[in-house]
Amino acid sequence: MNQRSDQVATVMQRALQEILSRGLHDPRVRGLISILSVELAPDFSQATVRVSVVPEEHAALSIKGLRAAGRHLRSELAKKVAMRRVPRLEFVLDDSLKRAARVHKAIAETHDDDDLTSPSQDSRGEDT
Repeated sequence: MNQRSDQVATVMQRALQEILSRGLHDPRVRGLISILSVELAPDFSQATVRVSVVPEEHAALSIKGLRAAGRHLRSELAKKVAMRRVPRLEFVLDDSLKRAARVHKAIAETHDDDDLTSPSQDSRGEDT
């Protein structure tokens, strides 16, 4: 992406997050929804919106709700972003945060295991 599309994507990301923070009147959209990124097509006709949903059990249904609310979100976005044509919105569930959390947990567990196998110390804190 070039600098202009990066700027537009960032503005769209912030505006969509603000719109979603006010809430949608769709009961399918539940949990904490975070806009992780917006990727624009070169001709600005479509935007892929990567979202994260917490808790995970609400993710699939929330994505369906966001897709159904796409036209409404697009019109709300048009009120906030100065563009001739607001791109069509494609919502995609991004589980990279969950994968990163699993990696951090595995590293922490490995680190904890290393602490258990380190040389033992006596009550004064000296190695035995």
